Amino acid sequence: MSDRELVVEHVMEPGTGKALPVRRGQILRIEQIGNGQCADFNAFNLHDYKEYFHTGRTRHLHGLFPTEGDMLWSAPPRERPMLTIIRDTVGTNDIQYPRCTGFLYEYQYGFETHTNCHDILAESIREYGLTPDDVHDSFNFWMHTGVDDQGRLYIKRMLAKSGDYVELIAHFDVLAVPNVCGADIFSTSNFELKPLRVQVLEATDEERERWLLAAEPEYRNQRTPADFKLSQIKVTRELDRDESYEPDWSVYPIVKHSLKVPLSDEDHAQIEGLRANGGFGQSDGEIVRHAFFSWWIEEYMRGPKHQHAGQ
Repeated sequence: MSDRELVVEHVMEPGTGKALPVRRGQILRIEQIGNGQCADFNAFNLHDYKEYFHTGRTRHLHGLFPTEGDMLWSAPPRERPMLTIIRDTVGTNDIQYPRCTGFLYEYQYGFETHTNCHDILAESIREYGLTPDDVHDSFNFWMHTGVDDQGRLYIKRMLAKSGDYVELIAHFDVLAVPNVCGADIFSTSNFELKPLRVQVLEATDEERERWLLAAEPEYRNQRTPADFKLSQIKVTRELDRDESYEPDWSVYPIVKHSLKVPLSDEDHAQIEGLRANGGFGQSDGEIVRHAFFSWWIEEYMRGPKHQHAGQ
């Protein structure tokens, strides 16, 4: 958009990546220069690198193929929206496949030396004092994937073309780390590596008004180091037991209460039908619990619904 201010621009050549600070209210734009190049992506809280992007929570809340309007969430126990995808001209992204590694190419294909996402990301974040151990599972922009009827992942031909792009707005200051995916022997990037352009831009007032979320946690269980019983970051690699340790579980003991539920003849008939279905349990108590909580989830749960396929 013409009224945005360009903060920084960089072209990532094959075999490279770039760590870029993206401040709250700024936009990260990743753009295709060639035809069809996957970009792996890591992100860290710029002021606390222990808060980082989490594929699992993002997958749980937005499904297997997040796209425009979906958010990239940080890992538990922080669990905050880090960025929102505000534009996506293709709509094929993946958060199932892990980043490719040197080990993968050596073990599976016999290449002792091969460009790979883990090493590129590790070198990119070294500029900010982070190590290869700090690289995490990636968001894979434009990686076109699927799941077959046996539950196995597969990679389809890349659909992105020159000029396609994704844009993400940052909800708090992050270190954004895209890289040119090194997978040239798969259809991930159509068997050829190409450069990508990255930009950091100031969002317009209208974009901030539409997309920007509160910077502070909204829920009590979006925890920060101030909530940790032990908040100091461990500086040694050896693990030694704390001899003074005493367990202090957050919710313990778990107390169960019995609740009598009056059932009519019609209710009993419905229970028998659900018992015959086979997907709701066997005892009356199991079936009633399953039916009640299925209804409760549908009526009151925020976010995605996880229910038995037979319901």
